[in-house]
Amino acid sequence: MSGLPSRFLYVCLNFLVLYFQLQEAHQSSADFRFYIENHTRDDVSRKQVRIYQLYSRTTGKHVQILGKKINANGDDGGKYALLVVETESFGSQVRIKGKESGYYICMNRNGKIVGKPNGSNPECVFVEEFLENNYTALMSAKYKGWYLGFNRKGRPKKGSRTTQTQQEVHFMKRDPKGKVDPQEEFRFTTVTKRTRRARRLRPNPKTN
Repeated sequence: MSGLPSRFLYVCLNFLVLYFQLQEAHQSSADFRFYIENHTRDDVSRKQVRIYQLYSRTTGKHVQILGKKINANGDDGGKYALLVVETESFGSQVRIKGKESGYYICMNRNGKIVGKPNGSNPECVFVEEFLENNYTALMSAKYKGWYLGFNRKGRPKKGSRTTQTQQEVHFMKRDPKGKVDPQEEFRFTTVTKRTRRARRLRPNPKTN
């Protein structure tokens, strides 16, 4: 009979441990769902902002936003060639704004490239397409198959006259002039046991 109470206590303790584990798991799951719900509803946290230049393959210069007028004749490091690119964290849709002018690159229903002060219009959204030749093409999110492009004189081409294979729609992202890529600021060296041993055996010149 003495073994019955101890066995009963053992079973009760197991039930208590299991109960607390289930409560903790339920609370963690609820907190996680709450975080995801808030995160997906927060429009600010879902956006990434980058600053770079767009090098045009046809002109050898950079896209610049002067206001309503946009061309591909900007100099490297020019203030109108600095672009603020707003990217959705889910997907490859971007809005491109001139850092100096504050105007966005947009494409209207006629395929004309214009600058607008408000980038919330769907005509100001482009889809990044990464090409095999390491260039990037920007297709209108609203008008499928129409691309941002410039002719040899740097003037915008109508979207209806562009295709992905044309050099006029090929661009390369470049950091602003004078900016160092953060990855290039670090130098990584593989250290092995043999390297550490060689360092220990290296003679100290001060002792000679």
